Amino acid sequence: MPWPTFRRRNRRRTMSSALDPLATPPGASNVNPGNFHPANTLSARFDAMPIRPLTPQLINQIAAGEVVERPASAVKELVENAFDAQATRVDIDVEQGGARLLRVRDNGVGIPREELTLALSRHATSKIATLEDLESVLTMGFRGEALPSISSVSRLTLTSRPRGEPHAWQIGTDGGERDFDQRPAAHPEGSTVEVRDLFYNTPARRKFLRSEKTEFQQIETLIRRMALARLDVGLTLTHNQRGVLQLMPIRNPAEVDQRLTALLGGDFLEQSLPLDLSASGLRLHGWVGLPTFSRSQSDHQYFYVNGRPVKDKLVGIAIRQAYQDVLYHGRQPVYVLYLELDPGMVDVNAHPTKMEVRFRESRMVHDFLFRGLHRVLSGSRAGLGVELTELVATQPTPQPDLAPISEAPGTAARVASIGGGKTPAFRQMGMPLSIGELMQNYQGLYGRRKTEAPPTPATTESTAAPLGYALAHLHGAFILAENASGLILVDAHAAHERVTYEKLKQQRQAGAVPSQPLLLPIRLSVSAAEATLAEDHAESLKDLGMDLDRIGPDTLLLRALPALICPENGEQLVRDVLADLNTQGHSRRVEETLNELLATLACHGSVRANRKLTIPEMNALLREMEATERSGQCNHGRPTWVQLSLADLNGLFQRGR
Repeated sequence: MPWPTFRRRNRRRTMSSALDPLATPPGASNVNPGNFHPANTLSARFDAMPIRPLTPQLINQIAAGEVVERPASAVKELVENAFDAQATRVDIDVEQGGARLLRVRDNGVGIPREELTLALSRHATSKIATLEDLESVLTMGFRGEALPSISSVSRLTLTSRPRGEPHAWQIGTDGGERDFDQRPAAHPEGSTVEVRDLFYNTPARRKFLRSEKTEFQQIETLIRRMALARLDVGLTLTHNQRGVLQLMPIRNPAEVDQRLTALLGGDFLEQSLPLDLSASGLRLHGWVGLPTFSRSQSDHQYFYVNGRPVKDKLVGIAIRQAYQDVLYHGRQPVYVLYLELDPGMVDVNAHPTKMEVRFRESRMVHDFLFRGLHRVLSGSRAGLGVELTELVATQPTPQPDLAPISEAPGTAARVASIGGGKTPAFRQMGMPLSIGELMQNYQGLYGRRKTEAPPTPATTESTAAPLGYALAHLHGAFILAENASGLILVDAHAAHERVTYEKLKQQRQAGAVPSQPLLLPIRLSVSAAEATLAEDHAESLKDLGMDLDRIGPDTLLLRALPALICPENGEQLVRDVLADLNTQGHSRRVEETLNELLATLACHGSVRANRKLTIPEMNALLREMEATERSGQCNHGRPTWVQLSLADLNGLFQRGR
């Protein structure tokens, strides 16, 4: 071996030995005298230590490591306490990103003088008393560890005056839980918690804090999230004596728009769909953004369970699946959603920070969220306003083994009024519809022969054609149409692609998934648990077009696949489906794969650019868009149409100035 190579390897060996705590020290013999070993010495050390109770301060500091990760964590706990105290106004003052000062003042019910000491004692709370209370928690906080945990790593002062009492009392602590000094104080009804020098006595924690700007951004994001949880509470936020947020409490529904606009921007309400759905003891209400109103980050995703802001994997999966057909790859949906259910159906005690929950009927919750959101997004037909879209969204669609979601009164009549209550005939073959077939559907929808000219805006009510009537085909790509509000521009390829895709999906859903036997069955080696899973779900997998047999403890044999699936992708598909069944209890993997293939067929079978369309063909496409689900965006999430109102046109030419 060449000398340079040997030296490099020897150097690496020396360096790795220096980093290895069990390596032989330099100059020591490699012979192990007796049973000497660092691990044995460590074990002996712990064996010699007696069992003794931890001090209250150390207990609280350990709890603080779970509850108080950064200044924003402390703010969350204090604001939640204010919510539970029935406060209608909460003021949050922050200095130096929260490291120097956090002050939370509320006008809640306050704390009596004799309970101030208990408020700073571990596991003392007024919110639960029995196990039954813990199983049906409705308050934001309930553990009774937030205040003592925060006080163990800061200099904390608590001042409170109960409602109806003439005086306020104050108590302070400096990292301990004993010998509290109570003194009278001047304070309005309510409570103030002042936290100074966070982590001053735990320097290892303090050095992990980020910059002042980053820590405050975490606090501001938290307050925005909590402001959407309690619209009835006014909130103010200041940083270094500078006002950042000032939100008035909502007294009537008309003021809700003001808070949403202040927190999410003026475009949110214009680009979102309201919803209010109920089924099986669950209620989902709020707003979901249109697929074209997506973001690159997930910073505008707000989900609440019984008023509690949560981040839940099951919820995220259901929402992503609902947006699957309409969202551009890599984009994130925008939503503010509130889920209400029996407190006994959800465990909010799954994590110390209470940001995670555990649903007792997770499959039912997943299906309810997916179906409800899928229905709302399906109703976003091109050319329809929010009111009509909302009504269409509540129209039930057939779903096996699921209870129906309640629909708004008069929905069927309103939906039938779109297009005269008729539906176009769908092609029964698995190929994309052509523009000519769109023409036939269009003629059948309006009861005219193909040789007759289409109606013009002057002779037809504008409400019968939200997308108006075609005027020209621009550059072989765009349809220019006129409606009652102004001008419509349509991307012909994107629109036809969506229409064709939805037709293909309806045809596939009308019957079972066609299965194709494999000429050479595929043998798969899996874990015993996966093999049992495949055996237990054999019938369900067969309904999806997959014939899977267990031929050994850890061996499966794939005999058939859905007809559209390439055999080369069969093994990966089976493994993905089994992974979904293991983690979620069900799988939509086959349906998603089939939909991707149908989307490809629709894309290749749709009208191409530079193909000149006639006026009747363009009008036929516009009518199909009005009757097709999700026609506001193509299969890739791009918008299919835009509206230029008369006001927009007047502004372009400075008319009326």
